[in-house]
Amino acid sequence: MKKIKLLAIAIVLFIGASTQVNAQSKIAHIDTQELVASMPEMKSAETELEKIEKTYDTELRNLANEFEAKVRRYEQEADSKSEEENMIRAQELQEMQNNIQEYRQQAMEEYDKKRQDIYQPLLEKARKAIEKVGKAQGFDYVFDSTMGSGVIMAEGKDLLPDVKKELGI
Repeated sequence: MKKIKLLAIAIVLFIGASTQVNAQSKIAHIDTQELVASMPEMKSAETELEKIEKTYDTELRNLANEFEAKVRRYEQEADSKSEEENMIRAQELQEMQNNIQEYRQQAMEEYDKKRQDIYQPLLEKARKAIEKVGKAQGFDYVFDSTMGSGVIMAEGKDLLPDVKKELGI
């Protein structure tokens, strides 16, 4: 009877221990920001964005210079113009300033959209490679260990070298 109890306890402990082991997940981590920054496509994406930014900056600078020139001219001519003409000119300058602000806002929105359009394929490529490597190595979860992502790493497999290898970096 004692042997059966001892055997039963041993079986329960064994089943409990094996269930505990099976319930644990394999977890890895990767700094996705570092991964994306190291992708060769990133350099050309940044170059393209810089070119777009310079185009908007140049146009804004030209509009601002045109506005300032008109302000100077209107200030110099103000004494020789009637009050009514000066009021019309002031309205014109206000409209011009509003147009510049609208253009600046529109340029920022377009730039943000273009940045998203350029980076999205890179992020998707990185995500697919991370999933592929994580799955191939049997990980249940892969956390993003990018600084500020909220994941604090103590131990665990870093997939960065393996994913770079997968991407040919």
